[in-house]
Amino acid sequence: MAERAARRQPTLREVAERAGVSLSVASRALNKAPHVSRYKREAVERAVRQLGYVPNPTARALATRQTGAAALVVSGEDPSIFADPFFAQVIVGASQALEEAELHLMLCLAASDRGRKRVEEILRSKGADGVMLMALREGDPLARMAEETEMPVVFGGRPVGSAPRWYVDVDNVGGAREATEYLVSCGRTRVAAICGRLDTEAGRARYRGYQDALLAAGLDPLPPHEGDFTEPSGAAAMTALLANHPDVDGVFAANDNMAAGALRALRAAGRAVPADIAVVGFDDLAVAQVADPPLTTVHQPITALGREMARMLVSIINGQDPTPLILPARLVIRSSA
Repeated sequence: MAERAARRQPTLREVAERAGVSLSVASRALNKAPHVSRYKREAVERAVRQLGYVPNPTARALATRQTGAAALVVSGEDPSIFADPFFAQVIVGASQALEEAELHLMLCLAASDRGRKRVEEILRSKGADGVMLMALREGDPLARMAEETEMPVVFGGRPVGSAPRWYVDVDNVGGAREATEYLVSCGRTRVAAICGRLDTEAGRARYRGYQDALLAAGLDPLPPHEGDFTEPSGAAAMTALLANHPDVDGVFAANDNMAAGALRALRAAGRAVPADIAVVGFDDLAVAQVADPPLTTVHQPITALGREMARMLVSIINGQDPTPLILPARLVIRSSA
C-alpha cells in the first residue's frame, strides 16, 4: 500500500510519448482545444487511461488559453514579399514544423501602421500561441513590442544591437568571410561589397565578414555600396561601383538577388564574368543556378531556418527554455568566380 501511494504520477510528456503525438497536441487534446484530429485525440485519451494520468489544474488552465495557431510576422510593406524565394522557403520550413505540432500558421506584414496595430493586437490579446519575427530593422517598434509581451517570441535573425532570449540565425559573418576569402584566393585584389540594408543585422554582419577577410589578407576593404536585397538594387549598386572603382576585379554581393542584378549590370557594361570581375552571392537560391554564368554563392539552410524557428517556438509553448541557434553556411562554387 505504501509503495503504491509513493509511486510517481505519470507526466503529460509520457502521455504524449505513449500516444505518439507531440506535447502540445497532447495538451490541446486533453483540454478539448481545436485543431486536433479525432485519431490523435482518441490516442491521447487511451494513453491517459493506460497510464492513469491526472491533469495538473494549473497546466490545464494554461492550456485552455491556447489558440492552436502561431504567427510569422515579417517587417515588410509589400505582400509579395512572401513570394520572394527566401521567405517562401522560410514559410515552407515553418509550416512543416508547425504541422507536426498541429498548429496553424498565420502570416502578417507589419511595416505599416495598420500592420503593426494588427501584430500589437495579436500580442496583447494572445491571438496566437506564439510569434516568429523576421526582417527587423534598426529601431523597429516590433522589437519593443516583443520585449513587452508575455507571449513566446522567436526571432529569425537577431535584431540590430541586441541578442534576444530566443532566436535562430545563420552564420552571416562566417559565410561572408568565406566568400571573400575565396575571391582573394582566386587572385582578386580589388574586391568590393554590395551590401544588404545596413539597418539590418544580416546586412551589417555580412559586410563585417567581408571586411574581416580583406583585412586578414592585407587588402583594403572598399566602402559599402548598399542595396535592399532586390535585383534592381544590385544592378544599381554594381553600376555605381564601376563608376567609382573602375579597377574592381571581384564583388561579394550580400544575397543572390543583388548578385543577379550585378551580373546584369556587368553584361551591360561589357565586363566579362569571371574573366574581368568575379562575383559571389549569398543564399544559394534557385536564381543562383540559372544565372549567366551560374553563381558561386554561400549556401544557407533557409528551409531549416524556418523549421528551427517553429520548433523553437513550439518548445517554448510547451514550457521549455531552448538556447539560441546559429545555423552553418558554406560556399558553393560555380562559374561566376
